[in-house]
Amino acid sequence: MSQIESQSAPNDDAYQRPHSPFRSVPRTGVIYVMNEATKAGYHPDDPAWSNLGQGQPQTNALADAPQRIDSLAGPIVEYAPVAGLMELRDAVAQLYNQLYRRGMPSQYSAENVSIAPGGRAALTRVAASLGEVNLGHFLPDYTAYEELLGLFRFFNPIPILLDPNQGYQFSPQDLEHEILGRGLSGILASNPCNPTGKLIAGTELEQWVHITRKLDCALILDEFYSHYIWHEDLSSVSAAAYVEDVNQDPTLVIDGLTKNWRYPGWRIAWTLGPKDLIDSLNSAGSFLDGGGSRPAQRSALPLVTPEHILAESKALKACFGPKRQMMLDELLAMGIGIDLQPEGTFYVWGDLRQLPEALNTGMRFFKQALKHQVICVPGEFFDINPGQRRADRPSRFRHHVRFSFGPEISSIQAGLKRLKSMILAHH
Repeated sequence: MSQIESQSAPNDDAYQRPHSPFRSVPRTGVIYVMNEATKAGYHPDDPAWSNLGQGQPQTNALADAPQRIDSLAGPIVEYAPVAGLMELRDAVAQLYNQLYRRGMPSQYSAENVSIAPGGRAALTRVAASLGEVNLGHFLPDYTAYEELLGLFRFFNPIPILLDPNQGYQFSPQDLEHEILGRGLSGILASNPCNPTGKLIAGTELEQWVHITRKLDCALILDEFYSHYIWHEDLSSVSAAAYVEDVNQDPTLVIDGLTKNWRYPGWRIAWTLGPKDLIDSLNSAGSFLDGGGSRPAQRSALPLVTPEHILAESKALKACFGPKRQMMLDELLAMGIGIDLQPEGTFYVWGDLRQLPEALNTGMRFFKQALKHQVICVPGEFFDINPGQRRADRPSRFRHHVRFSFGPEISSIQAGLKRLKSMILAHH
């Protein structure tokens, strides 16, 4: 099945108005997956199902983690500023200064921060602010980038294919070569990468920031998984650590409460960058989303401190690290290949080519797994193709599946056990 066939399938049965001025808006890959799972009987409260496709981290209280907040308080009558409450903007700026910029002469301030109602809103503000430029993006990467990159007509999205045989490595020299060779004015990437778990950190990340500064190429980094780092000597990563001048370096950092703080329902995100670029993002937000919720922002203030996020990061690593290792061990034992053991995120990017033919593509595996009450995400949905511009040919990631170790460990164990039985039944 081609990428176009698989991604257009969710809308095939939708009613189309004759001569309608509205286009048919495709569902993102994960939404398609959940729609198909629901048709198969899935309900989030049904313990018989294992959702190994979820992008939501385990959200219950963890040992030694800060106390969880389960309700919001404050006045709800007034709008919040489109840019966000000044006290939250300042708190985010000071968080990055304390975590990543101690002793550096250039420091972030509230004016370097834009608060948005969720990560997609933050990314949409960025996309709406881009001019008529070439924007590089990587394959594979986050499924929601596809529609985002195809929606705005000012910029031209340029795909950069990463090689599974090289562990999805992309060196600073490769980055400079692509920027110069393709005339790129911007680079968009998730770091760590969703779905592969590839991490750019340390000297390599410093060189990325240096090269994009030297070539005046915007570096737009989605850092939503930046505290799910599986190197013992790293607690988190951020390009903010390598910015020389916070108002001159063309680096934008996007993060929020969704993953690192484990509050996916809160819908608070931020973008950090030069003041003039933040002003543009806020102008875009004034017509795109109108800004976030005032009580949600005010209630988030106690969370945006170094003490809170360092304690949270330590607790989530103690919880998610064993889940990661268990999933790696079990998938490998089933005959599922792994191009790269995840260096970050809570996903494992599995290669199915060694499985029986009935299971050796992501879509076949996904459909069979639903029959065993397990959800996963076919790899072809991460083969970002804005506007379906590339030729109708099989996806390069059609033999891959993304497995999530975001759920609680009991659900992961049950799901892996059923997948093992499913694979054995096809041998």
